[in-house]
Amino acid sequence: MTRAILPANDQTTIASGDREQWLTRYYVSRAAFSAIWVAAALTVGRQSPALAAGLLILYPAWDAAANLVDAARNGGLANNRSQAVNVIVSAVTTAAVIVALTMSMNWVLGVFGLWAIFSGLLQLTTAVRRWKTDGGQWAMVLSGGQSAVAGAFFIAQARMPEPPSIANIAGYASLGALYFLVSAVWRSVTQMRRKRA
Repeated sequence: MTRAILPANDQTTIASGDREQWLTRYYVSRAAFSAIWVAAALTVGRQSPALAAGLLILYPAWDAAANLVDAARNGGLANNRSQAVNVIVSAVTTAAVIVALTMSMNWVLGVFGLWAIFSGLLQLTTAVRRWKTDGGQWAMVLSGGQSAVAGAFFIAQARMPEPPSIANIAGYASLGALYFLVSAVWRSVTQMRRKRA
């Protein structure tokens, strides 16, 4: 009821505040998921090939779902082209990982390498687009750039004769978790300072 009689500029402020809180919670959820995934990968994932396979399929599938939800909460896929493409790239990667698992871990690492390059560059693009309106995007820019570099390294590793393991990907995922956490903390501190001012 109160919201309906507020002036238009106040309604915009409320919407903007909701958006800020959403993005901070989104980054926290991304960090938490990656941290849990890394812990699972380095424990049960190293002991059970079946669980490792499930985790490897889950990782890009989660990324596709997360980008889809975030884009939907921020104007839809049409207004968030980089995330829309990222949803497609991550969904295709999920299918490619399923196929690669029937071949070898070298193929799986190669698929993850390509995905890390494309998804990293798309994440960087999203962060640059949000730079002026949302805080903590410098961490997302670094994350996207690091992802692309890691992807190239994965592809090089995949060509080596010794088979990689899920641990190779866990290191990459742990850095992703760190970047999301840093961005969430940065945003939270900035929001608290703004309220005090």
